[in-house]
Amino acid sequence: MLKRYLKLSEFKLQWSIFAVLVALFTLFIMGAPRIFLAPDMYYSFMSTIPFMTIMALALTPVIICKEIDLSFPSVMGISAWMFASLSASTGNPTLALIISLITGLLAGLLNGILVVKVGIPSLIVTIGTMFFWKGLVLVFSAAGGITLVPLRGTILFQSLVGRIGGVIPAQALWAVGLAFLFWLILNRHKFGTHIYFTGDNIESARMMGIPVNKVKILVFTQLGFFAAFAGILLDLEMSYYWPTSGEGYLLETIAAVFLGGTSAFGGMGTIFGTFIGCIIIGSLESGIISVGLSGYWTNLIYGLVIVISVSIHSILRRRT
Repeated sequence: MLKRYLKLSEFKLQWSIFAVLVALFTLFIMGAPRIFLAPDMYYSFMSTIPFMTIMALALTPVIICKEIDLSFPSVMGISAWMFASLSASTGNPTLALIISLITGLLAGLLNGILVVKVGIPSLIVTIGTMFFWKGLVLVFSAAGGITLVPLRGTILFQSLVGRIGGVIPAQALWAVGLAFLFWLILNRHKFGTHIYFTGDNIESARMMGIPVNKVKILVFTQLGFFAAFAGILLDLEMSYYWPTSGEGYLLETIAAVFLGGTSAFGGMGTIFGTFIGCIIIGSLESGIISVGLSGYWTNLIYGLVIVISVSIHSILRRRT
C-alpha cells in the first residue's frame, strides 16, 4: 500500500513539474510571441541546453544516493582541455576523445574513493577537487584558448554536434538518448534499485546485502565520465576551447535537478523530472530577457528554485 502511495506521489510530482513547464512557456509566448513562436528560439535551446542536461542526468543518481558533487564543472573543463589540446597536437580527435573520457572517469572515481574509502564528506571532497581541476586547467592551458575549427566536417564532429537533417543538433539527440538510458537504469535495472535504497536508508540497504560503497563509487564515476562527454560536446559546438569551459554550469545544473523533483535528502528523484527541469532552467534567462526584464533576475530565480524545491521535499518526506 505504501509503495502504491509513493508511486502515486511520484507520478503527481512529475506531472506537476511538466505543468510548470507548460505554464512557463505560455507566459513567455504571451509576453514575447514574436520570439517564442519562432523556430530559431527552439533551435537555440536544442543547441545549448543539452550540455547542462547531460550533466544533470548524471548528477541525479549522485543526489538520490544522498551525496553531492560540486566538482563536475571543473571536470568538464579539464576534460575539454584534454580533448582540445590532444586533438591539436596529435591530429587524432578519436584518440583525444577516448583519453578525455578516461580523464573524466578517473576524476569521478577519485571523488568516489575519497568519499567512500577515506570517509570525507562529499561536499568537502568535491569543493577541493573543484578548485584542484580548475587550477590545473589554468596551469596547463596558461589561460590560452585552442581552436577546433579543423575538426569541422569530420565524422566525429558530425556525429556529436552536427545538424541531423540540417535542422536538429546532434547533441539534443544525445541528451534525449542518455535520458532514456538513465531512466532504464533507475527504473528497470537492479542497480537503480540499489541507488534508491542507498539514498533512502543506507543502514537498511547494507542489511539487505546491497554493496553501498560500490554503488556510491559508481555514481561518482559515471558523473565524471558524462561531465567529460559534455565538455567534449561543448568544445566541438563552439569550435574553440576556452579555459573557462564548464564555469557557470554548477548553479543551473543543481537547480534543474532539484526542480525536477530529486530530493536533497536522498532516496527520491526521477529522470523525467530532471529532464523537464533542465528545459525550464535552460529557457529561463532567454524568457526573462525576452519579456523585457533584466537578466539580473535570472540568478535570483535560480536561488528561489533551489530553496523552494528543497523545502517542499523536506515537507513531503516528513509526511511520508
